[in-house]
This record gives sequence, structure tokens and C-alpha cells, in this order.
Amino acid sequence: MNKFEEINRKRKESNARFEKLDSKVYKLFLEMGDATFCDGALPKKTKELIVIAIGAITNCESCMQWHIEQAYKDGATIHEVMEALEVAIDMGVGPVTVNARFALDVMENTFGKIK
Repeated sequence: MNKFEEINRKRKESNARFEKLDSKVYKLFLEMGDATFCDGALPKKTKELIVIAIGAITNCESCMQWHIEQAYKDGATIHEVMEALEVAIDMGVGPVTVNARFALDVMENTFGKIK
């Protein structure tokens, strides 16, 4: 069984356990997903691409796998998924850049004005 099949198997098993335990919160989570991932002001495909980027930022392999498959079913191209991931790469690096700016201020405060 490959990694993707294993993720799907675990997802199905976990979903079944939540259902057996009659989790009200999990039911609401599923309902929220249905409400979120439908066409609205943004098409469903666009929402899937957004979540792919968020999945990359939050290191959620299961999220990325599920939403890449959903985006594909909704007509996304490999290039659209790649651009979503490139946005995630930029957002991953962006916060580090902001933190580095703070480090520059600390350096100037500690070592004196940077020339």
C-alpha cells in the first residue's frame, strides 16, 4: 500500500470512528466543509487551491492529498496547483523575512548603526 492509499485508509477509518462515537463537533466539521467547499463568490476549484497552499504552510499531508485530488476533480491543472504551492512557498518565506527585519533592529541596537 502506498502512502496515499494509507492516508485514505486512515481517513476513512477515523471518519467511521467519529461517526460511531456520534461526535456532534465532527458532524459540524463535515457540515462546515460542505458549506465551505461549494461554488459561491469563489468557485470550488479556487477554494481547493487556497487550501492546498494552506496545507503546505501547516504541513498537513492529508489535507494536501485530499484537496489536490479534489482540485483535480474540479478541473484544476497541474500548473494551477503548482502556483498555489508557489504562493505557499512565498508565504512560508515571508514570515521569516519579517522576523529577519526584527533581527536587524536588534543587531543595530546591540552593535550600533549598520553602515
